[in-house]
Amino acid sequence: MASSVLNLFKSCRHFTPILFSSLPRSQFRIQFPLRTEKLTQSRRCFTAPSSITNGGDSISGEKELWLHNTMSRKKELFKPKVEGKVGMYVCGVTAYDFSHIGHARVYVTFDVLFRYLKHLGYQVSYVRNFTDVDDKIIARANELGEDPISLSRRFCEEFNRDMEQLQCLDPSVQPRVSDHIPQIIDLIKQILDNDYAYKVEGDIYFSVEKFPTYGKLSGRKLEDNRAGERVAVDTRKKHPADFALWKAAKEGEPFWESLWGRGRPGWHIECSAMSAAYLGYSFDIHGGGMDLVFPHHENEIAQSCAACDSSNISYWIHNGFVTVDSEKMSKSLGNFFTIRQVIDLYHPLALRLFLMGTHYRSPINYSDFLLESASERIFYIYQTLHDCESVLGEKDSTFDNGSVPLDTLTSINTFRSEFIASMSDDLLTPVTLAAMSEPLKIINDLIHTRKGKKQAGREESLKALEATIRDVLTILGLMPTSYSEVLEQLKEKALKRAGLKEEDVLQRMRERTDARMNKEYERSDAIRKDLAKVGIALMDSPEGTTWRPAIPLALQELVTTP
Repeated sequence: MASSVLNLFKSCRHFTPILFSSLPRSQFRIQFPLRTEKLTQSRRCFTAPSSITNGGDSISGEKELWLHNTMSRKKELFKPKVEGKVGMYVCGVTAYDFSHIGHARVYVTFDVLFRYLKHLGYQVSYVRNFTDVDDKIIARANELGEDPISLSRRFCEEFNRDMEQLQCLDPSVQPRVSDHIPQIIDLIKQILDNDYAYKVEGDIYFSVEKFPTYGKLSGRKLEDNRAGERVAVDTRKKHPADFALWKAAKEGEPFWESLWGRGRPGWHIECSAMSAAYLGYSFDIHGGGMDLVFPHHENEIAQSCAACDSSNISYWIHNGFVTVDSEKMSKSLGNFFTIRQVIDLYHPLALRLFLMGTHYRSPINYSDFLLESASERIFYIYQTLHDCESVLGEKDSTFDNGSVPLDTLTSINTFRSEFIASMSDDLLTPVTLAAMSEPLKIINDLIHTRKGKKQAGREESLKALEATIRDVLTILGLMPTSYSEVLEQLKEKALKRAGLKEEDVLQRMRERTDARMNKEYERSDAIRKDLAKVGIALMDSPEGTTWRPAIPLALQELVTTP
């Protein structure tokens, strides 16, 4: 590959990208718990399938997809450059520490898009890079007395572990900057040859004044621009907004040989080089967090177009911030929680649901209450499906459309219609999650109510409903390997947050049973309330008392107190 891409920037119009098909309401926000009333379709042009498929096969529907394009500042109908294929590049992490949940939101967002594009039948080449050469990495490595590349590789591995926990699918390829220095050097040479950059004492800067459309993505005027982030103010620059393509070698820093001397790449140039290497200069989707609109993505556009005048990306997609007290969560502000810290106390799938509970372009405020709510909600989803599985037992899970009662088919098709409509309308995941309430309620009615247990075609209804919800959960990345296993894990996390062991809960349950038998109702109620305060809900039934995780009563009272 190295020999074929070394000179790709010299012949951009004829470059064939490397594809990896063979490789292993903008402000809409939803609060948990989700409501059960029916939702209307958000876009009438999406047509629901007329019937379910045998055995709960993948959902089929219209291939129309609308995405908000940061460049045009409006939703646009998605049309790939090559029919049936999608090229997508998402800016990855700068790997020098454990990733925080702001990062989790970015990659869960684009994992959902990746999954939904695949569901619609597209062959997707998804490229997500690692930045392993950067000022921040070098500074951290110097603090720890570690080689910068080794340090970064270690945190790249840790990041991949976090993504696996969050059930994010592997991209088609995950390139690293340090492995693509020849391509970066060749791109810089092309920019220099085209007179869009200049040299200053071994450094090379991009001249923004020579690129007339600079600012078209962010909407910023050149005279309003300051020196870019991660770029120190340098009086040698011709314009304050000029940014480094190449930095001359400094003592104690990693460097590579180039045509203009030893040095290393600037931050922005890496993504232009790696996206072109794997997808070409012209591809469909470029994504990342909203903080990358300026300067990073603005600079990418300038670099790529300066190197190749046919450079074109159809859709620029950006997700909103995770905030803490209305301030962006970031390492530089020191107000972040790492993914590891959060999933130590909350199940990774609860975190994923929390991140999907707000539309991806809206800000989402981190709070224990919303995480607890997401955890309670996902427990309810899996408990319902586990109960359904238990009722059906080992019986054949396939079913025939004709054997499913008409009212169940109607409910299923309504849910499928709402799923297609919401997801195809700029990935309205909160609407999809809310729409799931109705089929889950029907399952619970069929399992637990007297009327439901006597309903004709009950078993067929349960099979069809469970299969439909399972399909949607799979597309959303929320399907566990085992309902029973994830329920136990959710209970373990709840006990840890409560500072209890299960034996402690069982002992309190026995004490409550004794109190009730002795008609000590105040004591019985006090035991229930004490457990409820720390997020342990007791459930009484004719078969006895069980417990499940719940939003801690103390937290609910704190949230509802004026």
